[in-house]
Order: sequence, then structure tokens, then C-alpha cells
Amino acid sequence: SPCVFSTAAQQRSTGDECGPEDPRDESKHALSDCALQHKAIKLEEQVRDLTERYRKALADSENVRRRTQKFVEDAKLFGIQSFCRDLVEVADILEKTAESAAGEAEPSNPNPTLKKIYEGLSLIEAKLQSVFAKHGLQKMNPVGGRYDPYDHEIVCHVPAEGMQPGTIALVTQDGYKLHGRTIRHALVGVAVESQE
Repeated sequence: SPCVFSTAAQQRSTGDECGPEDPRDESKHALSDCALQHKAIKLEEQVRDLTERYRKALADSENVRRRTQKFVEDAKLFGIQSFCRDLVEVADILEKTAESAAGEAEPSNPNPTLKKIYEGLSLIEAKLQSVFAKHGLQKMNPVGGRYDPYDHEIVCHVPAEGMQPGTIALVTQDGYKLHGRTIRHALVGVAVESQE
């Protein structure tokens, strides 16, 4: 009888594999299919949500990387900005000294020492401007151009004789740009229509 029982148990387990004999097993099977589909839909939604979050995080990290790289590049370019402002003041003094020496070293004045000093100052000034240009520092030459509040500061108004109103007639202090960024505004006189 133990053999018969084991054979019946084997048949019973084999029958379970083929299909449920009990209608309750069929409803359990249908419920588990429905639960699995529901779970699969939830998992797909989670995958979509996580994929979208991943894409956003990736885009954010790329933006941060680009901003940081731009910040580092700007720091390399404009890190010498305050140093350039100080050197520009030295260039102003050198230019005024050279102009003063030029006035004294006229052809009527036979002093050869003064002439050599003027020539030396002119060479130093030219070399300084060439070093400025090498490092991206350029003197603005706004005379005859339009007034731009980002580059110029008005210190006076000049009667417009032969010039259009709003154009720059004179410069009292040179302005400078470092790689296109104004580091010192030019002090200018702007032409205006004379009112009589």
C-alpha cells in the first residue's frame, strides 16, 4: 500500500503540473497573473521615473561641469585684472613724462641729454604697450566714436564743431580693456549742440 500511496501522490503532483483540478486553484492562478501584471506596470513606471531622474541628474552635472570650466577659464584670463589696473596707472605716468620731455626736447633746444631721455621714454612706452597687447590688455581709442556707457565715462561736454552730437570729442584719461572686458573706463568729453 505504501507503493500505491506514493504512486497516487506522484499522479497528484503530475496532475498539478498539467492544470488545476480545483476551480479555486484557477482563480488563485488568475489573481497571481493580475498581481504580476500590476507589479510589472509599477516596475516599468519606476524604471521610467528613475531613467528620467538619471537624465536630469546627468544634464545637471554636465551644466555644473561646463560652468566650472568657464569659471576656471575666466579666472585664468582675468586673474591679472587688478595687476593690469595698477600697471595702467604706471603707463599713464610714463606717457605724461614722455610728453613733457617731448615738449622740452624741441629742435630749438640743443640739449642732447634731454633728447636721449625722451627717446628712452618713448621706447619704454612702446615696449610696455606691446607687452600689454601680448597679454590681451588694449588701450581704447574712442575719439570720433559713439559714447558707450559700458566703456566711457563723461567728464565734460564740448561744443560740436564739425562733429555729430553724441560722439566723443576728446579723451582726458585713456580707457583699457582686458580680453574685451573694460577694466578702466575712458574719461571722455562728448560733443553736444551749442545753444546760443
